[in-house]
Amino acid sequence: MEQRNAFLKQNENVIFSKKFKLKLGESVGEDWRTLGHWLKIKDDFLDTIDHDLTSASDKGYSILSKWVQMNKSPTFSKLRTALYNMKRIDLIRIADILAKMSEICTALKKYYLVNYGKTNEVQPPLNASANVDLNQKFVNLCIADAVNVQRDAVFNVELKDFFQKQMSYISIPYDEIFLKEKPVILISGIAGIGKTWLLRKCLLDWSNGLIWKNVELVFYLECRMLNQHQNISNINELINFFFGDIIKLNDLNINSFDLLFIVDGLDEFMYFNELVNKNLKSKNPIVNALTETQKFKHVVAGRVNAVGQYQSVYTEHIDKITIQIMGFSENGINTYVESNVIDIKKQLVKTTLNNFPIAKAMASVPFYLSSICKIISDSEIMYSNSFLTITDLYANIFLYSLQKHNIYNNKLINEIMEDPFHKKSILNICKIAYELLVKNKVIFSKKEIGTFVSGFDHSDGSLFGFIEKVETNVGCHFQFLHLTIMEFCASVYAFNCLNSEEIMANKMLRSCLPIICGLTNKSQNSLLKFLVNLSSSNESSSIISNFFFKKRVIGCSEVKSIIDFFYNSNDYKDKESLFIECFYESQSLYNDEIKLFVDKQKYIWSISIHDGKTSYETECDKYFVYNYIKSGEKLAYLSIDKKYLNDKEKVLLVECLTNVRKVCITLPNNFKEWKPEDKIEMLLISISCCCKTKKDFEEYIFPWFTICEKLHLQLHDDINFFEDVCEKICCLNINDFKIWYREKVFCNLDELKRFIVPQKKCLIL
Repeated sequence: MEQRNAFLKQNENVIFSKKFKLKLGESVGEDWRTLGHWLKIKDDFLDTIDHDLTSASDKGYSILSKWVQMNKSPTFSKLRTALYNMKRIDLIRIADILAKMSEICTALKKYYLVNYGKTNEVQPPLNASANVDLNQKFVNLCIADAVNVQRDAVFNVELKDFFQKQMSYISIPYDEIFLKEKPVILISGIAGIGKTWLLRKCLLDWSNGLIWKNVELVFYLECRMLNQHQNISNINELINFFFGDIIKLNDLNINSFDLLFIVDGLDEFMYFNELVNKNLKSKNPIVNALTETQKFKHVVAGRVNAVGQYQSVYTEHIDKITIQIMGFSENGINTYVESNVIDIKKQLVKTTLNNFPIAKAMASVPFYLSSICKIISDSEIMYSNSFLTITDLYANIFLYSLQKHNIYNNKLINEIMEDPFHKKSILNICKIAYELLVKNKVIFSKKEIGTFVSGFDHSDGSLFGFIEKVETNVGCHFQFLHLTIMEFCASVYAFNCLNSEEIMANKMLRSCLPIICGLTNKSQNSLLKFLVNLSSSNESSSIISNFFFKKRVIGCSEVKSIIDFFYNSNDYKDKESLFIECFYESQSLYNDEIKLFVDKQKYIWSISIHDGKTSYETECDKYFVYNYIKSGEKLAYLSIDKKYLNDKEKVLLVECLTNVRKVCITLPNNFKEWKPEDKIEMLLISISCCCKTKKDFEEYIFPWFTICEKLHLQLHDDINFFEDVCEKICCLNINDFKIWYREKVFCNLDELKRFIVPQKKCLIL
């Protein structure tokens, strides 16, 4: 009796729930009028309901709503009494179940509000994460459509694709996605972009009744935790194991609830291949349990390559939305800086983001922005190339985190790196990262650390600060605090301990190639110098020592040798782009050794400027072209397919035009400001749907005619000032040309003159 009274008292407020009234009203059916009588609702109102509404379920809902509204003290106990008087024990049972469901829902929401109202924002020092209040400090992330998610991306390609998409995506409002209650939402994004942050914000919004209003229970599952409980075989076990202390389902059928599962960190699920490949029979029960979540509404988040592959589990008719998180917008970045950086450093942070294209591009990713802000805020001196390359950025984050680790007590980096013990500890961290990367693992055990690092002493604490220990019900596991740290560490290990053949033998490691080459940067103002001599053995420390050379050579030789090896393989799509990126990351000079390599490849170096070009790619191109032309080489080809150039692209254009053989223009530019030192050997201009007016042509096209020896011109059929174009060519006395216009081809001045004269006569007549 005492337990029953507690149940009734706990559920007194359930009668105010719209969902409760709807479901009970539906169950009442044709007995709605009888219920009305027992709830003491007047006959005239019952008649009005009967007249205005058609379905019995609507009438039942209206009765319950009117009773709650008119009664001074409506209670769940009084409602049960009315149902008992109707002799509908079945409705009492349904009401009790609905009340219990409401109780469970309330408990789950309370749990999320208490435990997810603040979340750990991973930022240096990594061993002291900051609590961020999501309700008060959440900065909206940009969300883009991602139907064509990259299906076979590795880290470096994934990052380049992210930069590419940053150029042209259209942001989708948060409400548009999460208020529509799509049955399936797939969320992709690069490491550190804020996927978990967004998911936890969703949990809070659901708990506050702002989104997913028809969903009764939301279960948040992290794949890194699922990895540790591979014997869980079905949905019921899954819910009971992870949420049993919060909610008690007892004998309730979960199918009677409107459920939604959130699966976070898909790429971290160690049985991912079994999950996406239906032809593989999994021996691990947890795969079956996770597969079962697909029968319910669900949200799945992971890195781009994992989500791309995961789409294969759905049939075409499944109603789903696929989105990609693009990080902070420019306003979001400014909001973050204003909220999280001390006043005297705010301007320096903003100046750094403006002056370093890499820092600016990466600042949209919360992890990188947080790291950049902390580094600048705590640094007395900012070197001129602190964030010049992606390798520089990663090295700064790594070494700053190292410096702030409690066992180093804020010592200067050069002091830390003078100690052989510290260098060995860093190399151990990097070796663990390498072992995990090549095995495509994220979670590892204490026992595995022992296999990665011989003589590992758990008590010395040197690994922790980059690697965290996660306690679970069945023990503990370990993981890097951020995948970016893990991937950079793997690159450092490869640079110090492997030769080119070993690097190229593993596809996962090949994705780190630009960072490995970036470690060859010899600038004395770069912190990279502290990470290139971690191994005590010279023979094994060079990437190429055993494969190409007999001694340690730091510099462009390594860039050349690795890429030379890579060029002999056939599995990289854009080798020219790869070379330029590696060349930029290494900050090499275009010396005789590199020239010999380029000549050996017989490569025709070309540069393009187009709308899809990222700021990072432009920076890489600019650096290469400057060194290439400065060495006396002539650029083979320049393509311009963009009407309005930013400042960096203008610098790149000017640099290219100082010494280039051929130029192709699709979207022309105003050329008033720039003149090449020598005439272009060939100018190709293709005008399709743009620049069709005479004014545009005079402003954007005619100036180019003066700087070319040979002209190829394709004109749109709608152009009605062809004679003016002809006169310009005749006036400039360009003898070597070919013009395509309205299915005619003109190849010499006589043909043009013969065409112009009749046109002028027609105009006179």
